[in-house]
Amino acid sequence: MSTRDDRPAGREEPPSDRTRTLPAKPGGKVRLKLWVLSGPAAGRSHPLPVGAYRLGKSADCDIVLEDGTVSRHHLRLDVQEDRVVATDLGSYNGSFCEGLRFSELEVRPGAVLTLGETRLKVMPEDTRERSLLLSSRDRFGALVGTSRRMREVFTFLERMAPGDSDVLIQGETGTGKELCAEGLHQESPRAKKPFVVVDLAGIAPSLIESELFGHVKGAFTGAQADRAGAFERAQGGTVFLDEVGELPLELQPRLLRVLERRQVKRVGGNDYRELDVRVVAATHVDLEAAVKAEKFRRDLFHRLAVLRVALPPLRERPEDIPMLIDTVLERLGKPPSTLSDQTRALLVQYPWPGNVRELRNVVDRVVNLGEESLPDIDPGVPGRAAMRAGELDLARPFKEAKEQLVQGFERDYLKSLLKRCEGRFNRAAREAGIDRVYLRKLMRKHGLELSDGKPGADEDDAG
Repeated sequence: MSTRDDRPAGREEPPSDRTRTLPAKPGGKVRLKLWVLSGPAAGRSHPLPVGAYRLGKSADCDIVLEDGTVSRHHLRLDVQEDRVVATDLGSYNGSFCEGLRFSELEVRPGAVLTLGETRLKVMPEDTRERSLLLSSRDRFGALVGTSRRMREVFTFLERMAPGDSDVLIQGETGTGKELCAEGLHQESPRAKKPFVVVDLAGIAPSLIESELFGHVKGAFTGAQADRAGAFERAQGGTVFLDEVGELPLELQPRLLRVLERRQVKRVGGNDYRELDVRVVAATHVDLEAAVKAEKFRRDLFHRLAVLRVALPPLRERPEDIPMLIDTVLERLGKPPSTLSDQTRALLVQYPWPGNVRELRNVVDRVVNLGEESLPDIDPGVPGRAAMRAGELDLARPFKEAKEQLVQGFERDYLKSLLKRCEGRFNRAAREAGIDRVYLRKLMRKHGLELSDGKPGADEDDAG
């Protein structure tokens, strides 16, 4: 949590000993602008002709940032013909570039500066982003957000929705890929036709072919009647292939044929059936890396990725968390006052490795069980006993206090999760909305291995 700058006007604390001065690097002459990526002024841009500019929340600054975590006079930008130099003006919370605090730094085009909760990007004035008009919406289907990152996503989705081209959605587990696909379907001409979901990660490999393409009676043991596959069931509408990166390599040529010819043949059948479907696929896997590793066909990747959109993880758009909390409360039929300001502050600070799905689960649990269902604060760790009483230990350095908060939340959340799921690893991953690899990493980090020391398949996941 950033400390707010509530000191009297004119008082600016000097940089700490941890501040570093970075060497300047030569640059070329270029016309620049300053984009506000996040914070209260997200979406605004400021031209940067040659001159000096003061940035801060004071009204006498050249570029005013209405952000409580920004100092009155926070940063100075000296724009010259061939370079831009940023100088911290003794700000309270410091100035950062790519995670490193600085006192003076030459800013190259494309660099992102962080002042409090505001992120700024120095860009060439003739960049393609100049022509990108950000969506004015704060939601697309069930996706919500007012951050610049999400408004950029909404802009692309608005353009994609009316067409028929296949779409590939990329993003971490829990970022809302299925909601994104459903939103594309709902805002397309196919909205009144079926929206069929196929979770390729949740189907046994031996059943994927039948689930996708259907089968005829007697095609294999247990095939007691003809059955239409997902593509046929989605006729006229949209088929959503979730976690397409999990598709076995031997089945990828069959999917490629369906995509290219819009025809499908049931398992054990002889005839091809014509299809009229739009295909939206999603994955948390880096498919380009999978192609290089020969785990995914290059031609299938390019056919799926006619249009691509990437959903940002929640940690990269924390300004959306309050709106997401209110949206979850609204769906649960609860007023915003259901959660206290202290609980909201705690939720905003957490990095959310399980993204929006994890946030939704936590808010749901707090609504049903009360705020005491939040992770217990370990009184043995300095600063946490104070947080239990509704206070934060502001005497500790920001980084240390935040790390303690996150560590305690992770450990207590995992303990509660494993107890609730009776130690069943895969079930715990599903319920928390966390990728299994990441959950295993978190468990080892906090010494929470299962009794046999090796998280494995659950009984209820077999087959």
